[in-house]
Amino acid sequence: MTNPDIVIIGSGIGGATIASGLAGSGASILILERGEPLPATPHARSTRSIFVDGHYRPKEMWREAGGAAFNPGNYYYVGGNSKFFGAVLIRYRKEDFSELEHFGGVSPAWPFSYDEFEPWYSKAEQLFRVRGALGEDPTEPFHSVPYAFKPVPDEPSIARARAELKGLGLHPASLPLGVDIEAWLKEGKTGWDAFPNTGQGKVDAQTGPLAAALNDNNIKLETGAHVDWLEASPDGKSIAAIHYTQNGSQRTLSPKLVILSAGAINSAVILLRSPSTNGKGLANSSDQVGRNFMNHNSSAMLAIDPRRRNDAVYQKTLMLNDYYLSDGKGGKPLGNVQLLGKIDGNMLRANVKLAPRFALDFMAGHAVDWYLMCEDLPDPESRILVDGKEIVMQWRRSNMQSLEGLTKVMRENFRACGYPIVLSRPFDKRTPSHQCGTVRMGNDPATAPLDTFCRAYDHKNLFVVDAGFLPTSAAVNPALSIAAQALRVADHIRKTEFAA
Repeated sequence: MTNPDIVIIGSGIGGATIASGLAGSGASILILERGEPLPATPHARSTRSIFVDGHYRPKEMWREAGGAAFNPGNYYYVGGNSKFFGAVLIRYRKEDFSELEHFGGVSPAWPFSYDEFEPWYSKAEQLFRVRGALGEDPTEPFHSVPYAFKPVPDEPSIARARAELKGLGLHPASLPLGVDIEAWLKEGKTGWDAFPNTGQGKVDAQTGPLAAALNDNNIKLETGAHVDWLEASPDGKSIAAIHYTQNGSQRTLSPKLVILSAGAINSAVILLRSPSTNGKGLANSSDQVGRNFMNHNSSAMLAIDPRRRNDAVYQKTLMLNDYYLSDGKGGKPLGNVQLLGKIDGNMLRANVKLAPRFALDFMAGHAVDWYLMCEDLPDPESRILVDGKEIVMQWRRSNMQSLEGLTKVMRENFRACGYPIVLSRPFDKRTPSHQCGTVRMGNDPATAPLDTFCRAYDHKNLFVVDAGFLPTSAAVNPALSIAAQALRVADHIRKTEFAA
């Protein structure tokens, strides 16, 4: 496709969903994806391959600012990181759109309200065929459209855990999930959290919106296309060209519109590496590109009862938001609690090197496995930088008091439920716990690179639509919010750029 109307860089949640929102517009659209489709091999359901051998991890290294190199947990395939996601498609709570005080500081307000955004959440839930239930979670915001599908059912041991938490006066609720549970289990008796989706079991960016978008003959996908940099027009007011490498050859495209959806890290990197008159990269007169990097403060928690086996296969059907808006005692917010996919000895082996295998297998077989997630607050000095060809992460964690508080209260709750052993371990920089915020949207071009429709203030034909636009991380999974904004931006582009 020579110089299409629109080029979308990246086929993850943002890129695939905006492509689906632009389907039928009449515009010629090319999606450039640096990865290839995930192959269906035995590795896809092997916990040893995934968690011990790192079969799917990228062949690249990033480095800490002033520190050592590390292998990041980001993935480069058609569908992006969503190929491995836990398929949790949950809305930010209404309160997340307003200024909210936390133990570690203030989470700023979004540039628009939940009520304005709500219809796009409903459209995204329909696009991703989300399974859920209303009326269980007291923090659940208003839904104009109910879930179209019932929630994924609890397995017996998880139904027991739900009842135990209810017995404490808490409000466990069904996770909203983009999972066709019958299709997933038909392909293999495992959980889906952190497992690659090589079939139709998860509704990820590829199997959901990208598949829908490619039904439009005007939309094409090119794989193995690594975007290196963007070229500005002579006056700097628009993007004149995209420079990328494919099959060892340098290629160039000059579309009317550029939609950058390479992910919160790589979208910032592409902009920072692109030549500019100010030397700061493109879309960066605010000097905010790469800043305000957020990555949820999170921990794994194992509630273990040596007397009872947990024979769940997939497990990941419950969440708890009783501590989302306060600490339960009238204090500041803590965060979200949700189940992890069921762990086994290989998964533990990836993090606990010295314990004997039989001990790890016993521990995994008697544990209910949870994920504790707290908001990381935006900080201009929490940054993604580039140093030549290297990506440098200068992550300054914030609001750790919330994670400490949530860990303490949930340890007490699980012990009260009859689990005598409760272990927890925080996730580190190698785990991309919902990276976001690096090219944020806002009302003031002095403090935000993007307007409220994700258009770059500096370049009228550039949009950035991925987790980078998020002004706050909240304390829930961001995929649905990215998808909702992508549909909102697609509608805006149709009305302003391709109206009949």
